[in-house]
Amino acid sequence: MNRLGDISAMDRAILKQRHAALLRPPLRARLAPALVVAALAGVAVFAAWRLDLSAGRMLTGWVHLAKLLGLMFPPSAGGQFPDFLHALSETLAIAFLGTLIAAVLAFPLGFLAARNVVPNQLTHHAVRRLLDMIRGVDVLIWALIFINVVGLGPFAGILAIAMADIGAFGKLFSEAIENGERGPCDGVVAAGGSRLHVVRFGLLPQVLPVILSQVIYYFESNTRSATIIGIVGAGGIGLQLAEQIRLYEWDKVGVLIAMILVTVAIIDTLSRRLRLAAIGPTSLPL
Repeated sequence: MNRLGDISAMDRAILKQRHAALLRPPLRARLAPALVVAALAGVAVFAAWRLDLSAGRMLTGWVHLAKLLGLMFPPSAGGQFPDFLHALSETLAIAFLGTLIAAVLAFPLGFLAARNVVPNQLTHHAVRRLLDMIRGVDVLIWALIFINVVGLGPFAGILAIAMADIGAFGKLFSEAIENGERGPCDGVVAAGGSRLHVVRFGLLPQVLPVILSQVIYYFESNTRSATIIGIVGAGGIGLQLAEQIRLYEWDKVGVLIAMILVTVAIIDTLSRRLRLAAIGPTSLPL
């Protein structure tokens, strides 16, 4: 067999004729990427002009940020560290309970939204649209709604995180269920199992580690979300942070921010280990 460098002129001509579209793509195909980049750049420039973004304002903002960071050092709790720890534990409780409630409620909804479990198109689409509606409202909006419903405090934060995560969990759970392999399910059917047995012994063992991994990740994310919704009155360390900013106690703000960063780092490390234990290192993409 001839090597690539030994191809005759006739063979090269045949290859060029067969693959002319690859060797010399049409002008429209060559211009399309440049046009897309130019359009995106134009939209970005228009958005910056419309929102009155400028280098001067950005520079001024960075200068003010540097001044605020300077005021945070050295950090000092001012004798309120026990109160800050209590608020931090409250934030973790809000994130944990909100995530747990959302996962429990979204678990059956995920099966109802999966096409390979519920063949009824009406039920399938109704559950899907319900999850879309819930997921379309941000957690901060849910927090403002529940603050007016149940009042200020951690209970409103728990309900806000739970409601926002039900939609996300339902979608993720249903997609994991739909991507389950048919082999174990066919084996259950061949052994005389019912549809419920297929779900219990064919699908559930496949998707449970993935679902657990998603729940752990959302708990990590909801720890940050609980801080944000605390600023609007849903309790936790976010409420303390908003209060200290309002009083211009920047040294205490530095302590609170440091506590949040350390907590998120610890949770990130623990959640990664839990995810590895749940789905195994060989199941993770390299």
